[in-house]
Parts: sequence; C-alpha cells; structure tokens
Amino acid sequence: MQMAEDTYKTIKGLSEGYYTEKRSRFLSFAIPVRTPEEVTRHVREYRKKYYDSRHVCWAYMLGADRKTFRTNDDGEPSSTAGKPILGQINSSELTDILIIVVRYFGGIELGTGGLIVAYRTSAAEAIAAAEIEERTVDDELTVVFEYPYLNGIMRIVKEEQPEIVSQKFEMTCEMTLRIRKNLFENLKNRILKVETAYLKIIPDITLH
Repeated sequence: MQMAEDTYKTIKGLSEGYYTEKRSRFLSFAIPVRTPEEVTRHVREYRKKYYDSRHVCWAYMLGADRKTFRTNDDGEPSSTAGKPILGQINSSELTDILIIVVRYFGGIELGTGGLIVAYRTSAAEAIAAAEIEERTVDDELTVVFEYPYLNGIMRIVKEEQPEIVSQKFEMTCEMTLRIRKNLFENLKNRILKVETAYLKIIPDITLH
C-alpha cells in the first residue's frame, strides 16, 4: 500500500533478531533513533556491551524524506555488512531507525556472498520482530493575538483539531499548534481570517 506524502513508517521500540551460519552467530537489534548523535551513542553502547565480538556492524536511516543514512562494515569486507543491513531498511520503507548486527566468529570463513546473506537476514529478523507504525509529518505555527479574540481562535482549534503544543492567555495570547502537513494551510488560512486588530503568525516549522 502506497503511503501518503505526509506519512512515514518507523518502529515503536527496540526489537531483536538472531541468525547463525557455519557456527558464526549474528545478533541483530533494531533501535528507534532521531539524530546522528543518538546513533553514535547506541553504537558506542553496543560495542562496549559486546566487547568480545568480532564485528559490530550497522546502518541507519533518518528523516521523513529518508535522505539521511549511513552504513558501517566494522572490518568486514567492503559492502558485505552495512549495505545489506541498509537494504533491509529500504525494503521495509522504514526511517528513524538504526540496525546493529553483532557477529561472533565461528571459525569458518563465510565468503563475501555468505556475509551478505548473513547480515541481510539478521537485519530482516530484527525488523520482523519490530512493531511498525505509520506517523504523520507535522508542521507547527505559533499565533499571537489579543485576548478578546480567544473564543474565535479556540473555535477554529476545536474544529480543525490541531495538537496544542503550548498556550499562554494574558492580554496578549499566544498558542503554538501542530497539525498534519496536508492540513496545515487550511488551519493557517482560517486563523488569518479572524478579524482582529492584531494577529501575528510566526512562520511554520517543519518537523523531522
């Protein structure tokens, strides 16, 4: 099923997989992440936890547009580990995800083809165990207005049902609203039509 342009798929939480080939053991972990800094922290933690393993290979994909990604073979022959892991992320159309595969060497060389199959299968096992959810790409706007116009603004909020991120009600009121990207312009236009002597909309921020 094709997703709408303002949705993306990711995993809800940590999931694990396991694969063996010629006595080599592959432990795989799918981890939700939002930033490269999170990726670095998780990779460091897993390398420390599995310090006695031969390789800790990984790949990640970030952002609703799925344009930020990276792979690492961690000493395996070039493109035999990170690239197959990323391939499984792409096959499942996932983002905001890091997959780490830890290898314990079994004493028998697998060869290039065997490694590709092993890392690909390990990543697929972690994804298969994950709970996948579809999320919307949201935009935010902050509207500043005079208190007498609060009821008019709140009527629009009730009808359009954006998420209220923050609000402040004084002589000058301020509300930050978040709504699905394809509903954003309608919300913005309705607010702009409110007849008030002072109404200001702070430019929208696209969330990633």
